[in-house]
Amino acid sequence: MLFSMKSACDQTGMTYEALKFYCNQGLVPNVKRDKGNRRVFDERDIAWIQGLGCLKRCGLSIQEMQHYVQLCLLGESTIPERKEILSQKREALLGQITQLEGAIDYIDRKQEFYDNVLAGTEPYVSNLLPEQ
Repeated sequence: MLFSMKSACDQTGMTYEALKFYCNQGLVPNVKRDKGNRRVFDERDIAWIQGLGCLKRCGLSIQEMQHYVQLCLLGESTIPERKEILSQKREALLGQITQLEGAIDYIDRKQEFYDNVLAGTEPYVSNLLPEQ
């Protein structure tokens, strides 16, 4: 079964413009065309496009994704290099998670402080106001 651009966008959560851009950048290899010369996609293309979305969310740039696509097209022999790319992105994501957890802890501490001030169980102090 072949899917139109609109249908592919609906299935992948990608905008029409983004999918067109990805196709034009060579990120969706072997793009097929219908009799009207419109792009069409099969199930494997849809799965690949969904994977591209994940790679984008992992922080790969367009150039990095292009490199990754080229490696994939070269076949099994490039698996070690692809694994290394993904491993580096995984480490970066873990670092971002740690930073986000720290930010959430800060918000939780501030919320608790504000609750205590509003409940009258703790005096209000601010690093921005002179001490009183």
